[in-house]
Amino acid sequence: MEKYKIEHDVLGDVKVPADKYWKSQTQRSLNNFKIGDERMPRSIIRSFAVLKKACALANFDFHKIDAKQRDAIVHVCDAILDGQYADQFPLHVWQTGSGTQTNMNMNEVIAGIGNEFAGEEILHPNDTVNCSQSSNDTFPAALHIMIATEINRRLFPKMDRMIETLHRLEEENQGIIKIGRTHLQDATPLYFSQELSGYRSMLEHSKSQLKSALNFVYELACGATAVGTGINCPEGFDQVCIDYIKKMTDLPFIPDPNKFHALTSKDACLFTSGALKGLAANCMKIANDIRWLASGPRCGIHEIDIPANEPGSSIMPGKVNPTQCEAMTMVAVQVMGNDAAVGFAASQGNFELNVFMPVIAYNMDQSIRLLSDTIDSFTIRCLEGLKPNREVIEKNLHNSLMLVTCLNPVIGYEKAGEVSQYAYKNNLTLKEAILELGYLTEEEFDTYVDPKKMIHQ
Repeated sequence: MEKYKIEHDVLGDVKVPADKYWKSQTQRSLNNFKIGDERMPRSIIRSFAVLKKACALANFDFHKIDAKQRDAIVHVCDAILDGQYADQFPLHVWQTGSGTQTNMNMNEVIAGIGNEFAGEEILHPNDTVNCSQSSNDTFPAALHIMIATEINRRLFPKMDRMIETLHRLEEENQGIIKIGRTHLQDATPLYFSQELSGYRSMLEHSKSQLKSALNFVYELACGATAVGTGINCPEGFDQVCIDYIKKMTDLPFIPDPNKFHALTSKDACLFTSGALKGLAANCMKIANDIRWLASGPRCGIHEIDIPANEPGSSIMPGKVNPTQCEAMTMVAVQVMGNDAAVGFAASQGNFELNVFMPVIAYNMDQSIRLLSDTIDSFTIRCLEGLKPNREVIEKNLHNSLMLVTCLNPVIGYEKAGEVSQYAYKNNLTLKEAILELGYLTEEEFDTYVDPKKMIHQ
């Protein structure tokens, strides 16, 4: 039979499982919000641990808590950051929109474990662990810490590996000329390395856009407390606290210059979500191009080969599908949907507080995590094994009618168009068509129609 302890708050007594460190507010949230299976992300819990540790250090500096209290809080936060006590943070995403219950879950757990560590009751969830703070400024601060940390630590390294892989593929495939395509129709030629460079540049641009967005995420709400006025918080606490956060994360956090903006607006989250959506759109484009170019192997384009990772059909023997491309495009769709949710949530900044923060945290965490994972998987299991099919590339290049474009300055656009249509309707090569029409000699054609002369590096 499960054992319980009785915890008390302003609303009365609450039964809490005896083996849990949390207290009444966490238990009330569990009792009152049995909605869905989505839990507060581990990343937001880690960010709260960073924040609570910094607040304890700053509160000691301002003589708001003593050394034993500081050390107990720091000890627990370090343990949480080390991956311990994960089972003590069970709350659902669908709770109070300020994230108050997640803040109190953190406060209660730190107090419970910290008192056990100290061997005496020296920590109170509100008076000590939450000293100089409000849920209204801690959740926004933890949210920004989470976004900045996850993008810098998780996403950027995966993007860098994909960029490096594309750069290597460019170098390895120098000099291969292939037919270009626009509107899914034949166009003028380009180097395969140039096509690959476009993909690389997409990733580089997305990274630059995310870095720009992070400049606003680095602004933290610390010191704002309840409505932005800083009630019950010592003057200068924000800077001291954030200096500790900077040391712990090695990221350039600063106090938000307007605390009222910090609480009511989630524009930095939305700006960053938009940049993540931009990255998702680029990933969608790259994955789609790769699977088009690898289509076939006999009845498609098949200008490239990609790794065969697993059988592709339960009924068609030997079929291999571009599964990494499919996974990446599904992730892109999810991230685009998440951005829509973040946009709606960010628009709900009523008066002094936005009350849609848990859903913003959930969607931002998922977008960053999914993009990181799919980029890593796509790079390792698809891009790194990509090979050009030179025979097909060469065949398609010289079979294209759009090589006629280089003759515009020689015979004019009208005659060049006539040659193209004549060749298509009569199933001729460009050379055969232009010789039959009498517009150029064979020697002249060979001089002008040279794919290498059609490409500028």
